Amino acid sequence: MFNWISFLTYAVVTAVTPGPNNILSMSNGNRKGFRGALPFNFGILVGFSAVMLLCTAFCSLLSAWIPKIKLPMLIIGAAYMLYLAWETVRSSGVAEEDDSRDCFRSGLLLQFINPKIYIYCIMSMEAYILPYYHGRVLPLVGFALLLAFIGFAFTLLWSAFGSVFQWLFSQHTKLVNTVMSLLLVYCAISLFF
Repeated sequence: MFNWISFLTYAVVTAVTPGPNNILSMSNGNRKGFRGALPFNFGILVGFSAVMLLCTAFCSLLSAWIPKIKLPMLIIGAAYMLYLAWETVRSSGVAEEDDSRDCFRSGLLLQFINPKIYIYCIMSMEAYILPYYHGRVLPLVGFALLLAFIGFAFTLLWSAFGSVFQWLFSQHTKLVNTVMSLLLVYCAISLFF
């Protein structure tokens, strides 16, 4: 029998912890407010859903390839997180309306190089879902979309957190940017341990 409690606990804990999606969503919520962060978050939803569906479809193939692709994927993901950390720490905190990294496309494309969501999907599929639903297309699609929705829900919460505490963050921009950058550096380093 499928263990919903264990599966949902893993999915929620993984989705709520800091990662590129959550940290950038909070940063966007802080700089642009909740509504201003929505295009980026909807990009995350679409990209996250696409990655979850693709990852689910190819999970058995990826399982055989993981030892070969894991290190390059981790290096690319960590390098991107370090780039985001650098951009965050040197940011002035002033919202710019045409900031291209806050748009729908940026949120969407981030998903394809975000190693956290690949690990999230692969672990969910291998440990919880495939043992019970292997070869059953409709339930697998449903689980992939459920995983994407859980991740999206927490990016919205991180955006709301950033928006609600905007007044506090605006008073301490450099400190907040430094903390967010350090969290991204932590995420990048933790990929290798």
